[in-house]
Amino acid sequence: MEIQSLIFFAITFLSILSTPFCVHANLEGDALYALRRELYTNNFVGQIPKELGGLKSLVSLDLFHNNLTGPIPSSLSKLSNLKFLRLNNNNLTGRIPRELTKLGNLKILNVSNNNLCGTFPTAGSFSKFTEESFVNNPRIEGPELIGFVRYDSSKECY
Repeated sequence: MEIQSLIFFAITFLSILSTPFCVHANLEGDALYALRRELYTNNFVGQIPKELGGLKSLVSLDLFHNNLTGPIPSSLSKLSNLKFLRLNNNNLTGRIPRELTKLGNLKILNVSNNNLCGTFPTAGSFSKFTEESFVNNPRIEGPELIGFVRYDSSKECY
């Protein structure tokens, strides 16, 4: 199943809920809860839609154990309420977007068991995560060591 189809449905549903005639915080929360509950271990294929960055109330994004490919969208850095980001056990590639370090409420991060590359950020919210959050990414070079190994987004990394 293409993840884009499910995400499009969820975003459309949440947009309808936010119209003046249908605003109801519990419905939006229930929809976000249902969205979270239905996205992991579903054999979804395709890329993570950048539109997920528009779900401002999202607290948990669990896309683990699917067949997702491509990069982690930097638009996820707009999810200021996000506490849990689990993207492990997919086929994600590219660098971990440095913008994600701005997620001040992030408590749990797991991007292990993918094919990510480069160094991983250690600033901001990422300062509290251990290397366990990043294991089994054979092209990850290790943590960014400020002053020693810089986060080089210009170096090729797919």
